[in-house]
Amino acid sequence: MDAVRLVEVGPRDGLQNEVRSLSVDTRVSLVERLAAAGLRTLEVGAFVSPRWVPQMAGTDQVVSRLGQRPGVTYTALVPNLQGLDAALAVGCQEVAVFAAASEMFSQRNINCSIDQSLARFRPVLAKARKAGVAVRGYVSCIHGCPFSGDVSVSQVVRVAAALYEMGCYEISLGDTIGVGTPRATARLIAACAKEIPVVTLAGHFHDTYGMAVANIHAALEAGVRVFDSSVSGLGGCPYSPGATGNVATEELVYLLERQGIKTGVDLEQLIEVGVFIDRQLQRSGGSRVAKAMLTRQALTRPNVT
Repeated sequence: MDAVRLVEVGPRDGLQNEVRSLSVDTRVSLVERLAAAGLRTLEVGAFVSPRWVPQMAGTDQVVSRLGQRPGVTYTALVPNLQGLDAALAVGCQEVAVFAAASEMFSQRNINCSIDQSLARFRPVLAKARKAGVAVRGYVSCIHGCPFSGDVSVSQVVRVAAALYEMGCYEISLGDTIGVGTPRATARLIAACAKEIPVVTLAGHFHDTYGMAVANIHAALEAGVRVFDSSVSGLGGCPYSPGATGNVATEELVYLLERQGIKTGVDLEQLIEVGVFIDRQLQRSGGSRVAKAMLTRQALTRPNVT
């Protein structure tokens, strides 16, 4: 296993679940710092109504300000054709759509059934394809729903396969409330891989019960080579009561690099980015790796008198 691709979702999935909204300048700075640290795929915003997600207001300005960076892909979430049109208007390189594997979560989140949500995405995929814009698909609640409990493997496979069949080049499987375990993760990936190529699957694990890294390891063993993560563990899901943040990118880089798997990310520089964004949000850092390394640095720093 030579390398793994990381998808940094902190600037979108992370920031949208923070109480404090950040300026466009700060969000652009965050993305640029993450790219400088070596991250090559970054989800930078969402073309959604600021009435519902005020933290994502100004995503058009963020995308416009970032422009093009060689070897780096900036992507944004779009819920419908209106969102896609807004993304295309500012030259967005890639977009993402999202569906749930739970009927109740779909209703609570986007006010429609799973099948209705999939039907909405078909014209989005068609128009994006015509414009030459790649589309990534998300499936949420793969291991459980905050409102209805367990979610069947067959339901996850059905939604993932539908997104793939309509043209999503990659399907990110999201443990929205973080209840997954390694065995369940391995079983789910094996089931999905019977319907769609395993190379098109990505893992998106939340760390609510401290299982994210264990689930990532299980997914690696099952053949997954793309993982979503969020700097300093930012974010979660505003519609999922009690759900804490995504796995911290620092934790993921540490795990992979220590196992000899290349990520292309400078961990020390990444930790500095985490410190930066935590200060902007006035929050405590969410990465245990960062805390450990920063503490060690403080202890070994020579005293200057």
